[in-house]
Amino acid sequence: MWNFLVAFIPRAIAQGIPLLFGSTGEIVTEKSGNLNLGIPGVMYVGAISGVIGSFLYESSTANLNPAQMNAFLAILIPMACCLMGSFLMGLLYCFLTVTLRANQNVTGLAMTTFGVGFGNFFGGSLIKLVGADVPSIALSATSSYFSKALPFAGKLGWFGKIFLSYGFLAYLAVIIALVASYVLNHTRVGLHLRAVGEDPNTADAAGINVTRYKYVTTCAGCMIAGLGGLYYVMDYACGVWSNNAFGDRGWLAIALVIFTIWRPNLSILASFLFGGLYILYLYIPTGMDHMEYQELYKMIPYVVTLVVLVFTSIRSKRESQPPASLGRAYFREER
Repeated sequence: MWNFLVAFIPRAIAQGIPLLFGSTGEIVTEKSGNLNLGIPGVMYVGAISGVIGSFLYESSTANLNPAQMNAFLAILIPMACCLMGSFLMGLLYCFLTVTLRANQNVTGLAMTTFGVGFGNFFGGSLIKLVGADVPSIALSATSSYFSKALPFAGKLGWFGKIFLSYGFLAYLAVIIALVASYVLNHTRVGLHLRAVGEDPNTADAAGINVTRYKYVTTCAGCMIAGLGGLYYVMDYACGVWSNNAFGDRGWLAIALVIFTIWRPNLSILASFLFGGLYILYLYIPTGMDHMEYQELYKMIPYVVTLVVLVFTSIRSKRESQPPASLGRAYFREER
């Protein structure tokens, strides 16, 4: 049993990191009153933007041995491209929903469709450009810098394998979630942001710039979520891009927001739990005659989310509810 846990927990954590990035970014966004259902598309764009940056850098250093590559640039260029692509998606969402006051649900779903199509188009173009025999592209040189674990992790036995065997983006995800939780609950900025999400009219009357808070937090949330897509490709998938390989992780990240009742600190353990539930079917023997049972096991994270949603609705505690103005456009009165 112990050997099973030592093998299972690291895989669950690795699966949960993209969910942690996505859920943290969505929580920050929703605290401003914006319901961004485009997070799956944002994560997709973040992933393909990082892949494009990595591809351009590897192409420019094709005559070098991977060990001779500049580690700083190998990390900086894909991350910068990822953050820029995710930022532009957030900016587009804000322009449509905050400035033009478009319906947030429709806009988010449209952006998810756009993001997936954008990623598949440019991903497919890169695959054709390199003339790969398989429908994927491998960026192993830059990926090795993202997935490199702490050098002493292997010497610490089970402790090192469970806690120290991940790339730097995994620890960055935890740090961002903790910082977001602190800012939301213990700073003036967080207080103003929660005021905007609860009642933008009152916040505006108090002198808080509602539009600025919505723009900044939504774009920041999209950039955080985009890092989840980058982590999946450059670390978890070892730098291999395949169209539609990201699966439904973006939707799981949104479900995780409800599961954690809009608390970034709770997202840390909850994302690892969801990561474990996501791969649980691989560890449950079903036999070749009952492969359909695997699809039932894949439903477990969503079923758990529905149970939590029903439970929190019954309790009706204010701290367990979403921001009061979530999903509603703000119309500023003339003053």
